[in-house]
Amino acid sequence: MSRARTFYEFFAGGGMARIGLGEAWSCAFANDFDPLKAATYRANFADAGEHLHEGDVWAVEPSRLPPRADLAWASSPCQDFSLAGSRAGLAGGRSSAFFGFWRLIQALGPAAPRIVVIENVVGLLTSHGGADFTALCRALADEGYVFGALEIDAAHFVPQSRPRVFVVASRQPPAPGLVGASPFHTRAVRQARERLPADLAARWVWWRGEAPPIRNTDLASLLEPDAAVTWHGEDRTRALLALMAPQHLARIEAAKAAGGRKVGAVFRRMRIEDGVRVQRAEVRFDGLAGCLRTPRGGSSRQTLVVVENGQVRSRLISAREGARLMGLPDGYRLPKAATGALHVIGDGVAAPVVRWLAGEILEPLLAAPRAVAAE
Repeated sequence: MSRARTFYEFFAGGGMARIGLGEAWSCAFANDFDPLKAATYRANFADAGEHLHEGDVWAVEPSRLPPRADLAWASSPCQDFSLAGSRAGLAGGRSSAFFGFWRLIQALGPAAPRIVVIENVVGLLTSHGGADFTALCRALADEGYVFGALEIDAAHFVPQSRPRVFVVASRQPPAPGLVGASPFHTRAVRQARERLPADLAARWVWWRGEAPPIRNTDLASLLEPDAAVTWHGEDRTRALLALMAPQHLARIEAAKAAGGRKVGAVFRRMRIEDGVRVQRAEVRFDGLAGCLRTPRGGSSRQTLVVVENGQVRSRLISAREGARLMGLPDGYRLPKAATGALHVIGDGVAAPVVRWLAGEILEPLLAAPRAVAAE
């Protein structure tokens, strides 16, 4: 019987990458700084006491990591992913969370994982004019990895618009069957590669990956029964509609005219209109929710509108609905408070995207015989 595939999950949150990898993978080490996320991880994984480290990644000693993991997964915080010029910051102690993780991989030396996956927002490709992405690629190259990026929207798998960048790095060159065209080589990815200096561009891999099957679920199919949720009063719904610009109100009227039941997702955002900042509510009826975020304020929590029989009702999205939009099973244990639950979910990675990456790239890479690491 072959050895189970093992992995480290840095910035693990509620363990969504672990869920996506599946039961054929064994977690050797996980870490997160957030007590609520760590508690959620413990609630969902019975073995968490054996390998979960709650605390700052900079406080983790290299000796804490079990040797010889196959994969290191890192979904580092997007808000501090500023890598340009970070060598001096690293030498001085505390720098970005990414380099707190990366120093551990460096310390492992030849025992470092064969594969590293770094997941982040699409802005990673362009921040500081591409300097941050170049710094990331330089860090990978300095440790002997070849690498490439994919921009994957979770909407291919679940009814949520959630584009993210996945940088996949390998300690050995991939077999020819893993290199080729992919629908996830977006314009932003291609331009990021073009900005790299020649020595880093030479280490680039165009990871192949087939498009997933067409998604057969929409937002409406994941919702709780109407009687099981709390709806806004008429005044609050009218106030929501009052925040809509004419083109969005027209969508509401079109949904009324179409008849039947129409479910839309609403997100509040600030817009500049005639030089003035104005809060707007924007609705979509394309079967998708907008990108889930951490609910630090009321405007960041998504609202649902249901148009039925000429009437418009509204309510906040529930925590369980948010979990379904991340591809989590209904048995996944969430924090009791909706704000806490949505905080864990909004910072996570969509589990079905991880499963796709594992099946298309990570597992085939590990199935290949070990080779001499790339020069």
